[in-house]
Amino acid sequence: MLIGELAATSGLSREALRFYEQQGLIRARRLGNGYRDYPAETVALVQYIRTAQQLGFTLAEIGDRLPGIWDAQDPGPALAQVLAVKLQEIDTRIAALQALRQTLAERVAADCPLQSGRIS
Repeated sequence: MLIGELAATSGLSREALRFYEQQGLIRARRLGNGYRDYPAETVALVQYIRTAQQLGFTLAEIGDRLPGIWDAQDPGPALAQVLAVKLQEIDTRIAALQALRQTLAERVAADCPLQSGRIS
């Protein structure tokens, strides 16, 4: 499938597809005329990449984890593991943000340290 067909099918621009290719996320072979020719399964791969981005994965994370999922005989457990790790990362960030919020709330409720002469 040529890049224009892949763009129309996937809903991504040609530039986005070229960027994905530069990042090593998708691959195309070159035809004799230099055109990119993508295998049909690239549509599913691009959909996976877009979904992963919507779930908070960076392109670097997707690129690091993609081969293990894509090449797995049964990708379900591999994907579940990747999602579980991401969920734990998010939970850790949420806990850190909650602690920061608590500290800020305490500071808001306290006397201004600049007026009382003590800064802490």
